[in-house]
Amino acid sequence: MTRAADLVDRLTAVVPDFPVPGVLFRDLTPTLADAEALKAITDELVGGFAGRFDLVAGIEARGFLLAAAAAYASGSGVLAVRKAGKLPPATLAVHYDLEYGSASLEVRHDDFPVGARILVLDDVLATGGTVAATCTLLERAGATIAGVGVVLELTGLGGRAALPEREIAAIRTIA
Repeated sequence: MTRAADLVDRLTAVVPDFPVPGVLFRDLTPTLADAEALKAITDELVGGFAGRFDLVAGIEARGFLLAAAAAYASGSGVLAVRKAGKLPPATLAVHYDLEYGSASLEVRHDDFPVGARILVLDDVLATGGTVAATCTLLERAGATIAGVGVVLELTGLGGRAALPEREIAAIRTIA
């Protein structure tokens, strides 16, 4: 097991019945608040895709933290993929289903050049809906997806199936 995975196991809080009954929420906030863990996670996420991306996209909200750290560590820019209504016009939007509802994501397509190679980062890969929607949105805006990095992958929820032919790096997998 990598040092990053070890730290994730030790520091991640598990919150039952959040945000709805029956969901076991993996809260990475305490993990990201730990300097050693943040560095180890960032280095591992960036290392697997080194030299293959121009920008790092973070999915609201914890993905922002990961993407900013990864962009800084790699000397690239950062792109915010936001919930609907949080960015000024003009934006592109995509609507998608979650395991406990539905949502929309937006991006400003003029924040990056057409053809930009983008590494997509988020905290958790569960059913894959949010990450798949993000990839669709960025491609619709003219980007190329260089890969997807997550801290936790909940394999029992089948998220990889929603991301066929995507290169996905997970620091820690949980059944």
